[in-house]
Amino acid sequence: MKKEAILGRQTEGNRVECYACARRCRIPEGSHGFCYVRQNIGGKLHLVNYGVVSAMQVDPIEKKPFNHFMPGSYVFGIGTSSCNWGCQFCQNHNISKGKEIEGEYISPAEMVQKAIDSDTQGIAFTYNEPTIFIEYALDVARQAHKKGLFTVFVTNGYMTTETVQEMKGLIDAAVVNLKGNGEEKFASKFETVRSNEPIKDALISMKEAGIHVEVTDLIIPRVGESLDACGSFTRWVSQALGKDTPVHFTRFHPDYKMLDYPNTPYDTLKDHYDIAKKNGLEYVYIGNVPGSKYENTYCPGCGTLAIERNGLYLSKWNIDKHNRCKRCSNTILMVGNGPDRIFRRDIISVY
Repeated sequence: MKKEAILGRQTEGNRVECYACARRCRIPEGSHGFCYVRQNIGGKLHLVNYGVVSAMQVDPIEKKPFNHFMPGSYVFGIGTSSCNWGCQFCQNHNISKGKEIEGEYISPAEMVQKAIDSDTQGIAFTYNEPTIFIEYALDVARQAHKKGLFTVFVTNGYMTTETVQEMKGLIDAAVVNLKGNGEEKFASKFETVRSNEPIKDALISMKEAGIHVEVTDLIIPRVGESLDACGSFTRWVSQALGKDTPVHFTRFHPDYKMLDYPNTPYDTLKDHYDIAKKNGLEYVYIGNVPGSKYENTYCPGCGTLAIERNGLYLSKWNIDKHNRCKRCSNTILMVGNGPDRIFRRDIISVY
């Protein structure tokens, strides 16, 4: 199904400029942008896979990963086809790299009902880049809010400030997946992205729009593990976004076209963690390493264990109903008051 896009404008010669993502593709009539799913039809920009969903799954919010937004909740994750990046290590390449539109059409109202029927508390736009299907995501978000569900983006952050303004009031939280400490050479060679500066602009815009933001940084051995770059990036986060911005350094697992690269050594992740803490960040995590004590949340005031995690699940909750440390009463950054009880639920693949 196709729908006229909201983030496009007509330019010279019946071309259209798509400004959903920072590529700002200028598309001739009858052609498409980098993502394939945003096309110029009759001099107007259309999203040609509107509502065509290729992946659905129920996940813990911690899997996205969010450690400071609605902890203990479950989300109904949905994704479509294609992407606006060309990552050589993509773990969802089966849906993000295809040039054919595949999946099942599900209207926004039907999607929200599926989330309610699955006993989830929110909807996550994830698996492929949600910016490229922003019109559908926002329509789903409107319906979700009417039914009391929250909404989150799992995104590479390569979007425009215009897109962020459309998200304002409809998308409650975003986790922005940086890779390789944001190094320009890495982005160009392994992600087909010229610059990561638009991501920084989007992060600032999201904070200003009242969207809860967390940042992940995928550390890839040999090509995306510079400690100097980590220092520059974490200093920027502390100064531009605030020292209470959660940052997750995640372990790389070989996939797609980078199968000959090793898993990220734990010591490399710990070095990144130490640099981030030295640069003043209060909530720093090591991800994709179940059992590490650095997947827990510690009180910035007294260092006490505030939240203990076991992989994707919560095992201890030492914060009061006002999100204050039970030992020193320091306020812990948290959207939501935590679960009424600690529980575990199996991940459910829906589609």
